[in-house]
Amino acid sequence: MVIQTMVKNKVFICDDDIGIASTLDLIFKMVDSETIIETDSSRAYDQIVSLRPEIVIVDLNMPVVSGKDLIRMIRKTPQLKKTFILCISATDDGRDVALEAGANMILPKPFDMDDIIAIVENVLKTKFPKNTVYE
Repeated sequence: MVIQTMVKNKVFICDDDIGIASTLDLIFKMVDSETIIETDSSRAYDQIVSLRPEIVIVDLNMPVVSGKDLIRMIRKTPQLKKTFILCISATDDGRDVALEAGANMILPKPFDMDDIIAIVENVLKTKFPKNTVYE
């Protein structure tokens, strides 16, 4: 007898705006993903290393540890090299900064929730397109 268990995909959300983080949390729970929220960017890296999520959604502009620095730390960690990083940003130069730091994709704020769901579902199905800007 074979018993299969479904393992939920982990989506780690790091945004200092609790409203955005909570909204993303609710949406990804509806599409059957396990979400982890961290609003304090200084604590995010250790959790990401420990939890090894398939996808990290990170705000570019955060106090203490910037999204750019968090992305760079993730990319320098061998066991996290295949982690898909979606950066969200409201800044004009966010695209260049995020992609240069190592994000796989950038989504400008404000974004449509359907777009972010489609991106995450596509990533989980196709396993990581590189250096794409979703506009």
